[in-house]
Parts: sequence; C-alpha cells; structure tokens
Amino acid sequence: MSRRGLPDEVLKVLQDLNNADTAPLAVGTPGQGFGGRRLAGARKETSMFGIQFVKAQPNIYFLQYRKGQIVREGAGLSFFYYAPVSSVVAIPMSSVDIPFIFKEVTMDFQEVTVQGQVAYRVRDPKKLAGLLNFTLASGARDYVSDDPERLPQRVINQVQVLMRTELQKLRLKDALKSSEALVEGVRRGLAACELVEQLGIEVLALSVLAVKPNPETARALEAEVREQLLLEADDAIYIRRNAAVEQERTIKENELNTEIAVENKKRQIREAKIDADRAVQERRQAMEQEEMQGFVALEEKRKDLVELATMNKKSEADAQAYGMKALLDTFKNIDPKVMQVLGNVGMDPAQLIAGAFQNLANNADKIGNLNIAPELLQGLLSQDRIERRA
Repeated sequence: MSRRGLPDEVLKVLQDLNNADTAPLAVGTPGQGFGGRRLAGARKETSMFGIQFVKAQPNIYFLQYRKGQIVREGAGLSFFYYAPVSSVVAIPMSSVDIPFIFKEVTMDFQEVTVQGQVAYRVRDPKKLAGLLNFTLASGARDYVSDDPERLPQRVINQVQVLMRTELQKLRLKDALKSSEALVEGVRRGLAACELVEQLGIEVLALSVLAVKPNPETARALEAEVREQLLLEADDAIYIRRNAAVEQERTIKENELNTEIAVENKKRQIREAKIDADRAVQERRQAMEQEEMQGFVALEEKRKDLVELATMNKKSEADAQAYGMKALLDTFKNIDPKVMQVLGNVGMDPAQLIAGAFQNLANNADKIGNLNIAPELLQGLLSQDRIERRA
C-alpha cells in the first residue's frame, strides 16, 4: 500500500492509463477560452474509484480546492485528484477577442451603429474565481455553471456603457470621424473601471472598425457633402476663370509696362542725344567764343600795332614834313627856273623831252605851229620798251 491508500496494482493500472494516448475531452479554437461551457485544452486521462487525472495546456490556470482551501494552483498543471472531496477550477489565461456591434445616440440625437472588437485576458485568476464560478464538472468536460459564458458579455456591456458616454459628447459629424478619440476615451474608462479591476482582467486592445449613421441620415449627409462638393467645384471653376482673367490682365499690364519702359528708354535716348548735342554745341560755342576772343585780342593787338604804326608814320611824316618845310623854306627865295634846272640835273633824256613837251603844252596858246619829227617819238618809244623788258 502506498501513502495514498491505494493498492499497488491499482496505481500500476493508473500509471499505464496515464502513459496511453487518449482523445481530448474538449476542443476549441485558439482564443476561445470563454466561448461556451466546455473547456478547451484540458484532458481527462483516467477515472477510477473517484480518482481522476487531468492535464492542461500552459494557458489554463488550475486551482484545486479541498475543504475550502487552495491545495494546488498553477498554469499547465497535470495532477491526480480525488473527485468526491476536491473542486478543480480551470481559468483560461489566453487572450479573448470579442466582436461587438450596437446602436447608440450622439449629442444631437442621431442614431449611429458602432462596430468593433475588444481583446482581453485574465490577469488575476484568483479574483476572477472569487466572483465567477469556473469549477469543472465531473469528467473535466465542461463547467458546472454558465458564469464563463457571462464574462464576455460583462466586458461588452462595460464597453457599451463607456462608448455611449463618449458618443454623447460628440455631434454626428464629429462622431463619424472620431474613431481614434472614441478608442482612447473607452480605453481610459476601462483602465479606471472598478468592475474590470474586480474581475482581475486586463484589456489588451480595443478597436472601432466603423461608426455608421442610419441609412436616411447617411443619404442626407451624402447629399449635403455632394452639394458642398458641387459648390466647391463651382468655386474652383470661378477661381480658375478669375485666375485666367487675372493672368490675362497681368499679361496686358506687363505688355503696357514693357511699352512704357521702351518709350521711357527711347525718351532717355533722345534726351541723352539732345544733351550730347547740347554739350557738343556748348563746346563748339565755347571754342568759337575762345576763337573770337583770340581774334578780338589779335585785332586789339593789330589795332594797337596800327595805331603805333600810324603814330610812327605820322611822326615820320611830321619829320618829313618838317624836313620838306625846312627845304622849301630854303628854296623859297630861289627862282623857279633855277629850281627847274636843278631838278633836271641827272634826269633821263626821255624825261627831259617829256618835260619839254609839258612846257610846250603849258605855252600852247603862244605857239602858232609845232612840228615834231617821227624819229624823235620812235626813239623815245623804243627806249621805253627796252626799259620795260629789262
């Protein structure tokens, strides 16, 4: 006999049964820890004389009670227990994804449909076991109560309450585009929720997949948005046409400004040319003025020279007149004929003949008849030609 009080042959049979391959007592998809009364991941290996053996996956947390006290606990345990005096509590520790969809009302009394999903897991199995009954039924195939099925609904109810609170703060248009704000608000509410803390669970994720108004409101919003889009399209056309007009006006202004600039350049060129001509004319006038001043100075010098020459000539003439007067005064008392004779001294014969002819002319009234031989005149003319040629 062993210390358990069972015969050795019975323990041997139990050990043989433990080593044999058996089928699972409950099945389920991953993540369906609370999908029904059956427990996924726990196996019943043997049952004889009230002694049962169970083993579970690592995500199943076992609590074995005997006489109201916990005698064994842990995740993924495998153990024998005496069913008549033991209660085994199995709590799935894996995450659970629960989809939800419900209708709520916004601040402006518009009905919306919220669709999403919440994921949670058991953080403190002892707290959960103290509030809900997760005791396994005989055979470890299912639970003895419906509490495991109520836990997801409690979480959904809490999410719905918090979602209603957040939606009642928003108007319809704001609610339709505030999925992230709704998620943040609900997550903060779940983190501070007393029920969630008491159940010993934690929310892993919360997502709002859609926030939709009812069909009539959706059509109204679509019509409003459609009209707004048409209005924006009209505004865009008007802005585009206005921009085209502004561009054309700008082009015209640029052309006019270009013409004005060209005319200004031409005017500047003309003014520069006029200024250049004026400068050239002023320089020419300055040169002419300088030249005239030079001429004036020269003429003044010439005038001074003429005056000086005149004065010299006058002085010379006065001197000559004085000499002539003195000479005449000398010859005043001399007979003119004597003077004439003295004047003829050293004269050319032709001149003497000319003087003779002059005397004849002067006394012509006294001459009755005068004959002059041609040879005399011819000799005078021949001599005059020779002197000219010489």
